[in-house]
Amino acid sequence: MSIRPTNFARARVLLALSLLILSAAARASAQTPAPALPAEKVRQIEALINAEMARQKIPGMSVAVVAGGRLLWSNGYGLSDVENDVAAKASTVYRLASVSKPITATAVMQLVERGRIDLDAPVQKYCPAFPPKQWPVTTRQVLGHLSGIRHYKSDEEFNSTRHYEGVAEGLSMFKDDPLLHEPGAKFTYSTFGYSVLGCEVEGASGKSFADYVRENILVPAGMDRMRVDSVSAIIPNRAQGYRRTKEGELINSPLADNSYKVPGGGFVSTVEDLARFAVAVQSYKLLRRETLEQMFTRQKTNDGKETNYGLGWGVGTHDGQRVINHSGAQQRVSTILHMQPDQRLAVVLMANLEDVRLGDLATQIGDILLK
Repeated sequence: MSIRPTNFARARVLLALSLLILSAAARASAQTPAPALPAEKVRQIEALINAEMARQKIPGMSVAVVAGGRLLWSNGYGLSDVENDVAAKASTVYRLASVSKPITATAVMQLVERGRIDLDAPVQKYCPAFPPKQWPVTTRQVLGHLSGIRHYKSDEEFNSTRHYEGVAEGLSMFKDDPLLHEPGAKFTYSTFGYSVLGCEVEGASGKSFADYVRENILVPAGMDRMRVDSVSAIIPNRAQGYRRTKEGELINSPLADNSYKVPGGGFVSTVEDLARFAVAVQSYKLLRRETLEQMFTRQKTNDGKETNYGLGWGVGTHDGQRVINHSGAQQRVSTILHMQPDQRLAVVLMANLEDVRLGDLATQIGDILLK
């Protein structure tokens, strides 16, 4: 004897089947690979990379590209560790050097959006560990390198091997020195200024700088390899770093502990993670559009002259298109993050050789992506 299901039972069965179909479709969609970069464009990009590595005698380099707001392709070339014959890969970890600054600027501007930081208030409101100077200094001026806070004064300082326990302790290297000039008088690039910004993030958020960045930038952007640099930690796939003598001989870079300047030059990352940062920036996942426009606007000195820097980013143009970028140079590395946000394009390059110029290569790769 068969029993016919009621209308209610039929509806339940149909609903269950619909859910199963939707679930299967979602799984299939999640497993669909992202569109790849066309093979001809990869060939052209690789030809440029190989030529530039040969010209500048670069041991190892990694690259990632973003087009249409997606990370489309990444790879590594040459050797990340010459002594042990280890190939460079997309997953190789490099120091970011000053490409750390846009990360810090993003953290500051998030707190501006949340009403926790006033760009035009004195920095001591959020970072009392930085003493008042002969002129008041604002967060906006520090972000735009108009503050007069000094940069490195010696190679010994730049090559410091002392370990500092946190951002505030690292301020001791420069905090008691006078400003170089009245804030706003001229553009004076300062990594130490970004240490003050990291201190402000801590004061305004109530979290350590590293914790704030991890929770509010790295996790939302899906960046699982970027972290604070450490000379003692075991960091898988970390690249070794090199410099060349005047005679052209390749030698190991000197030891340097970047714990004194994490906000201005103390992160490590893969090219893929930095590309994910670019994607998150360009898709307004980390900051609102109007906030980014503030950051991408050239700052002005007190006499009205425009600089080539916004709030945490270099600002320029190429073939009539807006270019937003930041480069980095320190012991072991040369780096660049090149973005053309209006085209939702980004190029990330990291090399394990000091004093390498990567700007032209990044621009040429961008041109190929836009063809």
